[in-house]
Amino acid sequence: MKFQEQPFVPMIFGGDINTYSMARAFYEAYGVKSYTFGKYQSGPSKDSFIIEYTADERIDKDEFFLFTVKKFCRRFADKIVILVGCGDNYVALISKHKNELPDNTVAAYIDFDLMDTLQQKERFYALCDQYGIDHPATRVFKCGDSTDLDLPWQYPVVLKPSDCIGYWKHPFEGQEKVYIIASKEELKETLEKIYGAGYPDDMIIQDMIPGNDEYMRVLTAYSDRNGQVKMMCLGHVLLEEHTPLGKGNHAVIITEYEEELMMQAKKLLEALHYVGFANFDIKYDRRDGKFKFFEINTRQGRSNYYVTGSGFNLARCLVEEYVYGKEAEFACAKEAHLWTVVPMGVIRRFVREDENREKAEQLYKEGKWVNPIFMKGDAHPVRMAHMLKNYLEHYGKFKKYYNL
Repeated sequence: MKFQEQPFVPMIFGGDINTYSMARAFYEAYGVKSYTFGKYQSGPSKDSFIIEYTADERIDKDEFFLFTVKKFCRRFADKIVILVGCGDNYVALISKHKNELPDNTVAAYIDFDLMDTLQQKERFYALCDQYGIDHPATRVFKCGDSTDLDLPWQYPVVLKPSDCIGYWKHPFEGQEKVYIIASKEELKETLEKIYGAGYPDDMIIQDMIPGNDEYMRVLTAYSDRNGQVKMMCLGHVLLEEHTPLGKGNHAVIITEYEEELMMQAKKLLEALHYVGFANFDIKYDRRDGKFKFFEINTRQGRSNYYVTGSGFNLARCLVEEYVYGKEAEFACAKEAHLWTVVPMGVIRRFVREDENREKAEQLYKEGKWVNPIFMKGDAHPVRMAHMLKNYLEHYGKFKKYYNL
């Protein structure tokens, strides 16, 4: 790989596809190596030629996080260090300690109080109500409430934690990211497992919007330091992962344009004077013809390379504003582009709607597609063997977990 000397250096936190996608964006736009810090020696960032990867299980602890950032900033004292969090815990740490960071850092994140508000799902839904944004019918279950519940909706219903960061700090057998609950008895049993493991916060119970993965949308936005939205990119999800720990992770996305939907999110972000990347999960409800917002991630999403692949390089958003002081014009992605982490054979078999499957096939044939993990030139044999194995395992995972 060929690297270029730049006045900045990316410092990225995480180890998954999110971190690799951001590092790839930085390399493709500016030819720089990214320095990534995660907890474990695994994931697509490990053994990459475009990344110097450091693993330490303490990295998401306050004191060690700050120590690591300050040490790194001394190492690159002559450069601007751009901090990028690729998980809610890392984003929260950056926001929480913004005022303690060295002078040569860029931390394009909202203040911690607003971040904490948005990451608590019931607070986010209250904001949606305030700004006229539709969301699924919701009941908040609080720790200590009776688990013998009568709900106003038919089963199945959706169950998920309000505080995702706190939820994963209390593991238990059978723990899942999101639960699809088939009965009153299953709801009671699942809640008792979650709270029995020590999770202290609220759970969200929601009316389940009908429709498969193809009713999902993902929306990514970037707001400048003045709280003005400068970039938006909407993706139509065709497939999600269905393994217990990966449930809801995007697997196939096609960029599309829905102006009314995007402007709803823009209005909310600008009213909040939001700064940095935001990522919304949305589902189309065929019962009333409305798009329902599920949540906001106060960062770029795991599937963020669908934006870069569509021509809106996310690294450029940060560098052009914070390093070179350029003010961007507002722009939205409008051209269709395919993002996938699964083989085309999985798309052909498991995407149900003919129109969507044919559109993916056409974009693939035209070369308007990308897999974020496989970048030309980044072919360390150990990494490639591991990534190819994971890539091909999607055939078996979808056969096992995806209910056609």
